[in-house]
Amino acid sequence: MKRRVGVLISGRGSNMAALLDAARDPDYPAEIVLVISNRPHAPGMALASQAGVEARAIDHRRFGTDRASHETVIDAALRDARVEIVCLAGYMRLLTPSFVGAWQGQMLNIHPSLLPAFPGLHTHERALAAGVKLHGCTVHLVTDAMDQGTILAQAAVPVLADDDADRLAARVLAEEHVIYPLALRAFAEGRPAVSAPADAVLRNPLPNERGLA
Repeated sequence: MKRRVGVLISGRGSNMAALLDAARDPDYPAEIVLVISNRPHAPGMALASQAGVEARAIDHRRFGTDRASHETVIDAALRDARVEIVCLAGYMRLLTPSFVGAWQGQMLNIHPSLLPAFPGLHTHERALAAGVKLHGCTVHLVTDAMDQGTILAQAAVPVLADDDADRLAARVLAEEHVIYPLALRAFAEGRPAVSAPADAVLRNPLPNERGLA
């Protein structure tokens, strides 16, 4: 039996699209049954609808500063759709402890850094400023402490001498699209956490990346 997944987005939904692509495989253990956005005109909503998935906008602006009421509506929509696993895919709202607690152990997030390094925002700029040689992305369980839940999967990319934040972000995003579907598959199957170390994710290195893994 496939696990029923709801995806929360705020923007273009590229990681959501990666999950949808993976779920088209008949052997994939999860199906995306609902996509919710807090922004009615998020580009990802159209992608979800084109894929035949229910896409529902629950605009946070209708609730002012009342996050709890907004999340109550989201929670009801997820439960009406009989969602078992929630995947955050570029959802740009801090969740309340109550919502996190309601989905404790069943909510995943993808974060653009190699946690525990660089939690929070502006991860690529911070990685460049810190002078790290490896950067990457992490799939983790969501807890009350931001970006500190159990790590389910990671992938690393080299930081190149001529990188700016946009170039580095694009390289990391390509890995996000790989590991999020892998992590969801493993999680849905009840398998242990998976990881992709640096030497595993440099599948097609650029000429000046060779030997860095």
